Formats: sequence, C-alpha cells, structure tokens
Amino acid sequence: MLRSKTYLKRTKKGIVKAVQEHYLRDDIWCSVEFCSICAHTQPILSANPATTVLVPTPHYLVPDTNVFFNQIDLIEHPALKDVIVMQTVYEELRHLNLTIYNRLKKVIEDPQRRFYVFSNEHHRKTYVERLKQESPNDRNDRAIREAIKWYTSHLQDSSTNDHKVVLLSDDAANLKKAKSEGLLAYSVEKYVESITETPELVNMLRNMSVSDDSEKKVTYDEYLSSAQIANGLKNGTLYQGTLSISMHNYLEGSIAPVIDGQENQIMIINRDRMNRAIQGDVVAVQLLPRSEWRRTPSAVIVEEDEENAILQDLNEAEISLDQTSNTDFGELQPTGAAGDKTTETEVLLLEHDVPFQDFSTQVLSCLPSEGESWKVTNEYQHRMDFRNLNVSSIDPPGCEDIDDALHVRILPNGNYEVGVHIADVTHFVKPGTSLDEEAAVRGTTVYLVNKRVDMLPALLGSTGVERLAFSCMWELNDDADVVKTQFAKSVIISKAALTYEEAQRRIDDLHMQDDLTKGLRILNQLAKKLRGKRIERGALTLASPEVRFKLENDSQDPLDVEVSLAAEEMKELRETNALVEEFMLLANISVAEEIFRKFPASSLLRKHPPPTSSKLEKLSKAIDEFGLTLQYDSSKALAESLDKAVIPQEPYFNTLLRILTTRCMMQATYFCSGSIPQKEFMHYGLATQIYTHFTSPIRRYSDIVVHRLLEACIDENLSYGSELTDIKKITQLCEVLNYRHRMAQQAARSSVELHTHLFFKNRKEKNEGFVTRTLKNGFIALIPRLVLMIFHQDLSDSTENILKFISYGIEGIVLAAQKPGLISPVVYNTRTNSLDSTSSSTKIKLFDKVLVQISVDEDLVGEGAGGMRQKLRIELVEPFIFGFSVSVSEENNSVRRSDEEIGIQVKRMKMD
Repeated sequence: MLRSKTYLKRTKKGIVKAVQEHYLRDDIWCSVEFCSICAHTQPILSANPATTVLVPTPHYLVPDTNVFFNQIDLIEHPALKDVIVMQTVYEELRHLNLTIYNRLKKVIEDPQRRFYVFSNEHHRKTYVERLKQESPNDRNDRAIREAIKWYTSHLQDSSTNDHKVVLLSDDAANLKKAKSEGLLAYSVEKYVESITETPELVNMLRNMSVSDDSEKKVTYDEYLSSAQIANGLKNGTLYQGTLSISMHNYLEGSIAPVIDGQENQIMIINRDRMNRAIQGDVVAVQLLPRSEWRRTPSAVIVEEDEENAILQDLNEAEISLDQTSNTDFGELQPTGAAGDKTTETEVLLLEHDVPFQDFSTQVLSCLPSEGESWKVTNEYQHRMDFRNLNVSSIDPPGCEDIDDALHVRILPNGNYEVGVHIADVTHFVKPGTSLDEEAAVRGTTVYLVNKRVDMLPALLGSTGVERLAFSCMWELNDDADVVKTQFAKSVIISKAALTYEEAQRRIDDLHMQDDLTKGLRILNQLAKKLRGKRIERGALTLASPEVRFKLENDSQDPLDVEVSLAAEEMKELRETNALVEEFMLLANISVAEEIFRKFPASSLLRKHPPPTSSKLEKLSKAIDEFGLTLQYDSSKALAESLDKAVIPQEPYFNTLLRILTTRCMMQATYFCSGSIPQKEFMHYGLATQIYTHFTSPIRRYSDIVVHRLLEACIDENLSYGSELTDIKKITQLCEVLNYRHRMAQQAARSSVELHTHLFFKNRKEKNEGFVTRTLKNGFIALIPRLVLMIFHQDLSDSTENILKFISYGIEGIVLAAQKPGLISPVVYNTRTNSLDSTSSSTKIKLFDKVLVQISVDEDLVGEGAGGMRQKLRIELVEPFIFGFSVSVSEENNSVRRSDEEIGIQVKRMKMD
C-alpha cells in the first residue's frame, strides 16, 4: 500500500512541489514464537514471557520513548526480556540521544535478551497519520498505543494463549489515555516493584521523587540552555573544557580552555561552584570580573564568597544531578566486600568508566572463526611480500599485545632500507561492524597492576607464522636522513620476538654475527642518530615515578614490591628501548605528514601545546637557591637547562626536577586537523610540527582510524564514507578518545594506589622522601626509593632470613594535622612557597628531603570503615616540627604524635 504526501518546498530555483512516498506493508511479523499467523522463520519473542505480581499472566513489554531515555540502566539489566521496541520509539531515540540509542542497540543485538524492533511505521494496520492540532509527541504516543492494540488483537487471533502486552510509561497523560482505551499500562516504578525475583531493579530507577517539588529548596544554580551556552562560547563570555578534579582536594577542580590562542587553566573551588559537575564532564564556565580574581600561578580562583560562576554540564550524566539537593543520586551496583582486591579492582574500573565486560558474541563473530590458527590466504598478489626479510619485534618482557616489528637491509647504493611493520588490524576491524563499534567505545587498552582490559580481542599470533601488516619504510643514509618514504600493505613472518634485554645482549655480544643480530646493530646506530637530531630540535626527556609489584597470581595480594633494575642494568637496556622508540616516533611523524597531505581537513592528529610560562616560572624560582636556572623560552632551551640542572651530592635531584617539569606540561590530545589552525598542530614534547598515532592499533582506536586514512592515501580505488571526511564526527571521536585515554591513565594510577595499600596493610615503614608540592596544611611527598626489610622465618630449620625489596615512586599527601579538632602547627608562606613552623625556625619547601613513615590508615579498615576505601597514611618523622612530626618507637614501630606526648590539643585547619 502506498501513501503519498504532497507539500511545497522552497529551493534556489524557487518554490516547487515535492511528493513524499510512504510504503505500508502487510508482511511485517509479530516475531512471537507461538504465532500461527505470521510466516517468520526465526521468531525473537519467547512463547513463555515473564509474569509478575502486578501482571500474573505472561506478557510482553512495550516501553515508550521516555522510559528508554530515562531508564536505560534499568533496560540494560538482564532481568528484562521479551520487550517490543516500536520503530516510532527507536527512531525518536536516535534523534534524541545517540549514546542511549547505541546502548539500546547493543541490548537488541543480544539474542539472550529477546528485544524485537517492530516496524509499526510501515505496517498497514499500525501506521497513523498526524491529526490537525496534534503535537508530534502526542502523535507518537498514539502510534505506540495503536501498535499495542494490534499486537493484543493479533495474539488473541493467533493462539489460545492468554498473553498480554503491557505499556510502560511515566507520562501521566499517556497512561490515562491508554487505560481509557482498554490497554494494560503502568508506570515504570509500579511495574518494577512487582518483580519480586530481582528487587535490586528498584534501586536502578532514575529520578524517583522523594518529596514534593514545592518543598524543595534550590541549592545549585540552574543550568543554562543549549542556545545560551552556544551563544556564550561564540561571543567569548563562556569557556569550555573538561573538568579535572584535584587528586588532593575533591572540592577543587579546573579546566584548561584555549584563550587568545594559548591554553590556560581556570580553577573552580567549592561544591556550589562545581554545580553538580563531576570528573571528566565537559563544562562551560563564566569567569568573574577580573577585579575580583585572586591571582595564583596559572590559575583563576572562583572564591566561595564571590558572585556565582556558571558551571554547565555538557555531558550526558549517568547519575541524577538534582538542582535542589547536595547529594547526587545514582544507581548502586553490588560489587563485593570492601578491601577485597577483586572487588576493589572492579570498583576502580567502574569509577573511571572503563568498559570491562566480556566481548559479546556479535563482537567475536567479526573475527576469523579459525582464531589464532587463521592463515593468510590469497593476499600476496595485493600486498608486498616481506616474508624473506629478517623481521623481528622488541618488546618488554611478558608483552602479549605485540603489534610492531622492524627490519633493516643494506641497499645497493649503500643506504639502508628500514621498515616498521604494524599489525594490520583494520583487515579485521571493518567500519560499522560490532567489533569496530566496541573498539570505538573502549578507545584504548587499560593496563592495571594485576590485569589488562583489552580494547580488542586477540587478533595476532606469535612468531614464526605469516601475518598481515601495514608497513612504513624509509631509505636512510649514513646520517639517518630520510631519502624516501613508502607505505604499503604487506605480509611478514617475524623471525624473533625479543625482549629489550635479549636484543641488547645480541648487540653487545660480538661473537654473534648472524644477519638478525647485524641488523639490530645497524638499527641501533641509526636510532642513536635519529635521537640526536630530535634532541637537537628541542625534544624533551622527562620522567615520572613508577611502582612495581610482584604478584603470585592475579587474585592474590602483593607478595612484595618487585626489585627494580639496578642503575647499570637500566643503562644497559636504555639503548634498545630508544631503538624501538625512535623508529616508532619516525613512523608516526611520517604517517601524520602523509594523511594530512591527502586529508587536510579530517586527519586525526595528536598535539601537545607548550606549557604556560607561569607554571615553569614557579619551578624555576624553586631551584634558584641551588644556583641553578631553568630556561623555558623554547623546548630546546628547557631540554638543555634540564640537562645542566645537576647536584652531584644528590643524584636523584635531576630526576625529581624532570618529574616536576612533566607536571607543568599540558596534556597531549587528539584532534581533527580541520578544527584548529595548522600553527597549533605542534607536539611540544617531541619537537615536531605534526604527529599522530599509527603504531599501536591493537590497543588504541586512534591508530585504527589513522590506518584507514593511510590506506585511503595509498589506494586510489578504495571507497570510504564520511567516517574519514566528516570533521564533526572525527572531532567528536577525538573527544571520546581523549576522555578514554585520560580515564585509562587514572585507572592505572588507582590500581597502583590499591596495591600499595594492600602491601602496606599491617606494615609501617620509615623512608626518605622529597617534597614535590607544598599545601596550606601539608605537603606532597615522593618516596623515590623504598627499601623494605622483611623478616622471614623458615620453620623447617628455624633459621631467619632478611629479605630486601625495593620500589620506586610512591607519592602521597602528608597532612600537618590528621585528627579532628587539630589545627596545623605550620603556616603557609606565600612569598617563599614554604611551610613555616610556628614553634621553631624549621621550614619545609620544594625539593626538601624528609623522613616519613608509611602505613595504611587503620581508621578506614575493618568493621568501622563503612565500606570506605583504605587510605595510605604518610606522616612526617624528620625534620622535627612540634605538633607535625611523629615519634616512632623502634621497639614496636608504634606511632605517637609529638603533641600527644605532652597532652596538648589544638584545632584542625581545613584543607584547601
């Protein structure tokens, strides 16, 4: 049946008549198993759907659009099955919120859930025309009710079974109309309360009323409308950025928008200024008048007693952010016992929004059914054949996601051909497939201390078998200058999978003269020259602290902190680390140049803005007293001054300075080349004008997109869609990838923190540390080298052994007052950025060496913890400051505060 709609349309050629045709059909099936009328072959809806106390007969559910929109968490619960999704609702959701639409789509794709999309808009008996004076929303509600009427009548005609169809809606008018038309209709809350088998569903309901709205007092400012935000961003009265909450003060947040071409930091302090925004939200802020700013290095502070700044949440929040409540309401998910490592690991993944569910059947079905035994077939004629080359990979020990390999050979003209071969992941991950969508959602592989959360299922095998690769090759001369660059799809066989140490041993052992080892030596020499050129351009060598643990298995608490490599070993392995790094960097730069040439408006690139001078200025002043200077006019000047900043009697000083310099850097981010001026493309840390990520497609979705762009560059016959040319889509993807990367980093840090707490449970250790930041009521201490002496008794022969373990990089806050009712025995000196004792001349300032004691806060462990996560407690031992330092008993290692020894009690200062 054909329906047509005629209307007038204004075009460049004038007003023309347009006809819209709408085909209606009779062969759209109900998809119910027991139906004897429909000719379906694979029905989706069960013949035995669920019953509840409210609806004791078997029934199918039909939620309206608002139910899916507001209760998607509930919809995703596996208890809800046999649901009919009306086409009207499905299309409306797609236009309302793409995120919720995609979440529903995943549920529909799961055959265990039995969700069926019924095309009511194309069924002759369920399609309805919009009436005059009828709103689009009312028309859609009527279309859903008409479809339910058809289903009810159809099921009665097709079987003797007394099955019902139930409308779920929280729209009072829609419910009233449905009931007046003889339909079964209930609110979501009333229906869910009747599901006695899964009572936890009630806790998943969003926006449940807890009191009369008229009685609520407005606590937060009302959010601006989308139009107001867009106008404010356009005229410069609002600034947009991603909210980052301080790891040391949950009431302090900041964003880093670009203002006048330079990235700046705007601080927002106190709960009301946050205006219900949470970590990772994209927000818009309005600054106070400049006359009311309080200046601190590189920050604008919005104070508690100043006029309101407007903070607008631009993200789709997963919790209920009530304007009238100080509490954010959200779904409680049962996880397990507090303090249990498995439970805590799952919680930190949830906290940082890391998708960690098993890959679905739909995702796994996109991979070759042969799995790891898959073999290359009929690919040689379309690819370059490198199976005869000495291709090898060099990775850290235990690396499982090996996705890069190298080769080198001498050319007839005396130059070198060097190839970087990257796993051709896009051969398997096709655009628009379930596998591709899952990878895009995950964004990156997340590495925790005790587990890895993969972005993709295993795609590649190990050495000795043929694999598909995407190769980047150069012709280099003796000075490592690039003569020619070539890109190609290829087939390789890796001849060896080496660790950094194994590769270094081959290079150093002159008795080894096989072709593979000779090639490693050539690569090493070329890498040194490439590195020299990069450093000459101003590339930075920075540092970050690291903690490593020794685990017996994934479920066990840390046995000990793993012994780090000695300095000699680190020096020995540094060359092979740099060997791989230099060629991966060169590949990323070469690919960035190539894709930008072909796709100047839609290339996915990576930028690293220069740091704001105010941050480095503060650090420069801190090292003045050591007779050192920090030049930061350019990355080259900064790199050179870092190399010179050495104190012979304190070997760790230079490393500490590099760590603090790293923290002055801006975050490197992905961006679409058409979204910013080309002058802003630069990667400051690597001292290159253009950069991207190409070399790790197994663990980064950005690299998958770049592989597709590069393939389009080298294959003129390749067809591709808007996924490679739509600036808006790529910009939105970059925002997602930046968020996922940031969350992955934070999850990794939280995992280290968790294992540190587990290791120090029931232990107290004294260690030297360095001050990395001073606060108003304490300081941040970095313990660069943690030496643990653990006594172990062998019961078989009654001997006692001392085991020595070393770790690097534990960091935490040392509070001047850690008990309620106490104030700080120090004052913060803004002029010297130091903590000055109120009872002596002792000062604590940046770079100072201190002696601290580390333990787990027992107040948050055990029955009284209330499910709170354990906290690491770091206390000052030396220098001694009355009321701040603790006294350590050598006999039992117990801790006593110096003020407690003589019974003095003072008032605690608020941390800010």
